[in-house]
Amino acid sequence: MVRILVVDDDRNTRKLFSEILAAEGYEVLSAANGVEALELMDTEQVHLAVVDVMMPEMDGLEFTKMLRQIGGDLPILMVSAKALSSDIKAGLRAGSDDYMTKPIDPEEMVLRVKALLRRFQISVEQKITVGDVVLDEQALTVSRGNEVVELPQKEFQLLYLLLSSPGRIFTRIQIMDAVWGEDSETGWETVTVHISRLRKHFADWDEFNIQSVRGLGYKATTNQ
Repeated sequence: MVRILVVDDDRNTRKLFSEILAAEGYEVLSAANGVEALELMDTEQVHLAVVDVMMPEMDGLEFTKMLRQIGGDLPILMVSAKALSSDIKAGLRAGSDDYMTKPIDPEEMVLRVKALLRRFQISVEQKITVGDVVLDEQALTVSRGNEVVELPQKEFQLLYLLLSSPGRIFTRIQIMDAVWGEDSETGWETVTVHISRLRKHFADWDEFNIQSVRGLGYKATTNQ
């Protein structure tokens, strides 16, 4: 399921946005500022963020700039009561992908979210497209034209995690928590084994590859 992070220091706004997005079938997480959002993203997979500008500790502009500086390509919809042209330009320059002004129209927000997800090739239908390759979470398949590979659940979830955020480095701990669960007693060596199996499955597929990042973990890169 597509997971959206709502970052806003106002509790009522977080509740409203969460209800709007949940009604469309999205799973919604929330944070009160940029610091909380970054901490949450260390342990949770997020496909898109809806971010307020004016927040304590770390505002939306700082959060977006930091995310872009470390190479994060997470789609960001910035939402703010600041509606001047200069404010909108500042938000876009910081690295946001779209900008809405409060009070928001719920239908417009949903349309903008869907447009961003389409742009970044993530859909509520639980599919990811990488060039000619389609990952179908419901069927646990990876297909390319007439070629279809059906994977065991954990292998698929691992590949889906990596390809949901190409270029992002996932530590072994993050992978273990996301795929096997925080309470799992499985050792981190399991991640290495599953990575090896995925590499063998898709050794001849040029659309993507899985790279080891020494001392950190793994990331997927795409060749589109």
